[in-house]
Amino acid sequence: MKKISYTLAEIDAVARQLLDEVPDKTLLFHGVMGAGKTTLIKSLAQQLGVRDMTSSPTFGLVNEYVGDNGCAVYHFDFYRIKDETEALDIGIEDYLYADTWIFVEWPEKIEGLLPEEAVHIYITEQPDGNRELSF
Repeated sequence: MKKISYTLAEIDAVARQLLDEVPDKTLLFHGVMGAGKTTLIKSLAQQLGVRDMTSSPTFGLVNEYVGDNGCAVYHFDFYRIKDETEALDIGIEDYLYADTWIFVEWPEKIEGLLPEEAVHIYITEQPDGNRELSF
């Protein structure tokens, strides 16, 4: 497992490093509320050329963005769902098996639906306020 410690000022470099090093385009973000999952995903989207304002799709479950090269980027937030049926209702399987970048917050809510090759990313806040990421 690879570990990266970073400050908010270094987040863009960490996002670029992640995109360069992960073996799959489906990234699953684990961490407590406020750990920095959404902030990192915003930076990842910017690194992929997304120029739209990005935000967490907490109430809509999914936000779709388009990068500079026309590729779609999907950002899911499953914090508020009660069971996997809600994810199935929005067609999660179609998204997960498309050849595009997928960022999922709270993936433990849909654990039974996730592809095996997806990359689990764990973010923890350190006592000094920095973050540690492992994948």
